[in-house]
Amino acid sequence: MPIFHNSTFPTFLLTGVPGLEWAHAWISIPFCCLYLTALSGNTLILFVVLTEPSLHEPMYYFLSMLSTTDIGLCISTLVTVLGIFWLNAREISFNACLSQMFFTHLFTFMESSVLLAMAFDRFVAISNPLRYATILTHERIAQIGLAVVTRGTVILIPLVLLLKRLSFCRSHVLHHSYCFHPDVMKLSCSDTKINSAFGLTAIISTAGVDSIFILISYVLIIRSVLNIASPEERKKAFSTCISHITAVAIFYIPLISLSFVHRFGKHSPPYVPTLIANIYLLIPPVMNPIIYSVKTKQIQKSVLKLVCSKGTHI
Repeated sequence: MPIFHNSTFPTFLLTGVPGLEWAHAWISIPFCCLYLTALSGNTLILFVVLTEPSLHEPMYYFLSMLSTTDIGLCISTLVTVLGIFWLNAREISFNACLSQMFFTHLFTFMESSVLLAMAFDRFVAISNPLRYATILTHERIAQIGLAVVTRGTVILIPLVLLLKRLSFCRSHVLHHSYCFHPDVMKLSCSDTKINSAFGLTAIISTAGVDSIFILISYVLIIRSVLNIASPEERKKAFSTCISHITAVAIFYIPLISLSFVHRFGKHSPPYVPTLIANIYLLIPPVMNPIIYSVKTKQIQKSVLKLVCSKGTHI
């Protein structure tokens, strides 16, 4: 077997669903539906928030950030996933793989950061409603958005550069239909202790830290809600958090599951990492627009208004 050093830019082979290669054309149908739902749903949310003046509030600006990260996450994997199912186009160059990995992880880290920002938004809205608009000004929201992008980029650049120093002399077959850091790292025949440690540090310093602060935010939110005298007002205050709690759950549960499978699930069946990886990739972008459309009356009204206005022009 030839030894591929980092200077030769090895070509990797992506994997669809192990054992079901014969059914890839059929499997592509639900994947197409999920991608279409995710892209159209998040684009609609983004368009409604940007064009409807009544939604120009901090909560909806953060929601538009969430939709942007979901669109980015879908676009970063769309070509390779559907390319495998439709054309059996499994080959991906080393640099293309690193680029895809960078953007996939970047949008994942950004989504975690946006969910934390949304938790802070709910805390301020419930605990200090009179100062809500003065605390979360347009300038401050823009600064938070810039910080979200900067943090993800600063963490990921060293992660990608550390992969370029590795040699690859084992099988070049990846276990997913897109490039994922632990998956690429496992194919190296070099010492990957530094890469593994930095990868673990990256996930802990982003999703790990964010999840702790989200939990703290909700402890403070619950304390603020319990201090409200009226039961109706308590119910109303907490109901504004339901969409966000659901979004947090559908993001963190697949992410944690995938991390555990890659680190500790060496003896799991080959389809298990693939299944969890696809859930992690597509379920949050698909579900977030549905959750916020169903649970948020202002979004419902704006979407219906847009649909009705388009209907009258037909």
